[in-house]
Amino acid sequence: MIRKRAVVAAAFVGTVALGVGVGVWASSGGGGAGGAAAASPASPTPTRSYPLSRAPRTIPAVRAFTAARGPGWTPRKGDRVVIGDPALAGTGRLMAGELGIAYAGVKDEGDVRAGDVRLALGGGGGNQESYTMTVHDGRVDIGGPGAAGVFYGTRTLKQEVHGGGTAPEGVVRDEPAKQVRGLMLDIARKPFSESWIEDRIRELGDLKFNELGLHFSDDQAFRIESAGHPEIVSKDHLTTAQVKRIVALADSRHITVVPEIDSPGHLGAALAAHPDLQLRNANGVPTKGAIDISKPASGKLVDDLLNEYAGLFTGNRWNLGGDEYQALTVTNPQVSYPQLADAARRAHGSGGTVADLTTGWLGDRADTVRAHDRTIRVWNDGFFTGTSVQPAKDLQVAYWTGKELGARQPVEYLSAGREVVNYNDEFLYYVLGQPQTFVYPTGRRIYEQWTPRVLRGTTAVPARYDGQILGGSFAVWCDFPNAQTEAQVAAGIRLPLQATVQKLWDPGRPSLSWADFQRLSATLG
Repeated sequence: MIRKRAVVAAAFVGTVALGVGVGVWASSGGGGAGGAAAASPASPTPTRSYPLSRAPRTIPAVRAFTAARGPGWTPRKGDRVVIGDPALAGTGRLMAGELGIAYAGVKDEGDVRAGDVRLALGGGGGNQESYTMTVHDGRVDIGGPGAAGVFYGTRTLKQEVHGGGTAPEGVVRDEPAKQVRGLMLDIARKPFSESWIEDRIRELGDLKFNELGLHFSDDQAFRIESAGHPEIVSKDHLTTAQVKRIVALADSRHITVVPEIDSPGHLGAALAAHPDLQLRNANGVPTKGAIDISKPASGKLVDDLLNEYAGLFTGNRWNLGGDEYQALTVTNPQVSYPQLADAARRAHGSGGTVADLTTGWLGDRADTVRAHDRTIRVWNDGFFTGTSVQPAKDLQVAYWTGKELGARQPVEYLSAGREVVNYNDEFLYYVLGQPQTFVYPTGRRIYEQWTPRVLRGTTAVPARYDGQILGGSFAVWCDFPNAQTEAQVAAGIRLPLQATVQKLWDPGRPSLSWADFQRLSATLG
C-alpha cells in the first residue's frame, strides 16, 4: 500500500509538470502561397487563449491531475451522456438527470460528438474503484476497469459542475487509498425512516463511500421484518420491501449494505420473546441482553435469523458483532455462570473456559454466514486472550475501542496477521446524547488529526501495518434516541463524514486548510 501511494504521488508530480497545453489559434484562412496569411507567417492572431487549468475542487480531493489549456466542459442544451457498455446504463441515466442533459444509451466511439459525456469500461490497473476523467475537445470521457470507478468519475464531474459550473480541461487520474469507506447506523435504538436512510445513501454515493452498516438488533428493539421469527420484531420496523429498496438504491451507488445482528450479547429484544433462552447467573438473576450459549436452541434462533437475512442483504460483507457479552465482564465467569462452565468443559475438555465457549459459539455463527459467501467482521472485544479455542483467521477486526474490559492494543491483532477496519471511538463515534465520555466528533478534528492508522486513541500504529488496515467507518449510535431528530443527525454528521472520506480516499496531509475545506463543502452543497 505504501509503494502504491508513492507511485500515485509520483504520477501526480510528473503529470502536473507535463500539463502544459496549447491555446486555440485561428487558421491561416488562405490555401495558396499568395494569401495574406502566407505573407505574414510570424503574426498569427489568437481567437482565444486559456490559462492553465486548475485541479478539480471536490470532496474527496482527486489524487492526480494533468492540467491543460482549454475551455473545459459545461453542460448545454443538446449535450448527451453516452455509454460504451450496457453495464453502465444506470450510472449513465443518473448522470444525465443530474446534469440536465439527454441520455443517449450505448454509442460506439465513432458516434460520440462534441458536448458528449462518454462513460466506458476498460483500461487502467487492477483497482476496480479507479478511474480516469479526460476533459478535452469539448467533451468528457470517464473510464475505468470497473463500474464502481466509472461511477466515482461521474461524482467528480457532478461536484465540479454543481460547484463551479465547469469541469476543467485536463485529465484526472484517481483511486481510493482504502477499500472500506463506510457509515454505520444504529437503527435498533432509533428507528430511522426509509426516506432518511435513502437520503444518506445518496449523500454517501456522492462522496465516494462504499459501505453502509445497519445495526438493526439490540436490547431496545429488532427493526426489520422477519418471516421466520415475527415474534421478535418491534412494532416500529422496516418491512422487507423497504429494505429491498434500500439495498437496491445502495447497489446503484456501488455501496454495500452490511447487516449486523449482534450476538451473543445485545439480544434483549429477541430474548423478550424467548425468555427461556435468557442467560441467568448462579442466583437465577437475568443478565441483560445475553443469550444462554449453553443451550442448543440459542444457536438455532440466531442461525435462523442469519440465514433469513442473508437472503435479504445480498452484499458480500457481514458484521457478527460479538462485543460486550456480559458473562465475560464479571470477576469469575466460571463461578457466576456454572451452566456455561459445564458446557465449556463438555465442548472443549476439562480446561475449557467460558471464553472458550464464547469463542466457539461465535465461530459456529461465522460458519453459518460463511456458507453464504460473506466476508465477516467482529468487534475487537469479541476476540479474547488466553483461550484454547482460537477464532478463525479470516475474521476481520472491527476495532472500536480500548476502553472495554480486556481490550487489547490494535498492534496485537495486526501482528497476528488480521485485517482491521477502523471504527475508532475517539474520532468516529457519534453517540446521541453524548453518554459517558463521548462527545460529538467534529469534522475538523478528523480532518487534522485522524488517519486510518489511528485505530485507538490518538496514536497511529506503525506504517508497516498500513496494508492490513482495510479502511474505516464513521458510526452513529443512538444510546439516547430522542437526543436529536433525524434532521439534526444528518446536519451533525455532514462535515465529519466529508472529513472521514477525505482521509480514507487519501490519508496524506490535505492540501486545503480546514477553513478552505469548509468553504468548499458549502459551495458543493
